[in-house]
Amino acid sequence: MDFPAWQLWILAAIIAGALEIALPGFVMLWFCAGGLVASLAAALGLGINVQLTLFTLVSVALFGASRTIFKKALMRNAANVKLGVEAMVGQEAIVTESLIEGHGGTVRINGELWSARSLGEPVPAGERVIVEQVEGLKLWVRRPAASLEVPLKKKEGT
Repeated sequence: MDFPAWQLWILAAIIAGALEIALPGFVMLWFCAGGLVASLAAALGLGINVQLTLFTLVSVALFGASRTIFKKALMRNAANVKLGVEAMVGQEAIVTESLIEGHGGTVRINGELWSARSLGEPVPAGERVIVEQVEGLKLWVRRPAASLEVPLKKKEGT
């Protein structure tokens, strides 16, 4: 039984596609694309050398460009993502042990207890604070900015 070359390239592309599904990473996907291009070349009647060259060039080019392709398509905001300790800066924490000037205290942030010091006046337990800086295992915190709202006074006699 003699199969035309384009059918063999399609079969190779299907096998590479199935392997892509079964294996982690994006490697076999590019061989699948290369096989499809080579099958097109075979269907057009181009020789085996041209088919192999197209298969190799397309597969290698897509493999080399895949980092750029995926970074642009899937990781647009990745540079803005903060992880670990740097993600705590700007977040709210709750004082669990009063922050006394010169001695510090303890705050709870993200379910964890951290040693903290106040950047301003002492802060009593139970109050919310904002993390301004992380220095080793110590957080430097401040009270949130006071609200600018002024309560309206009721006029007497109304």
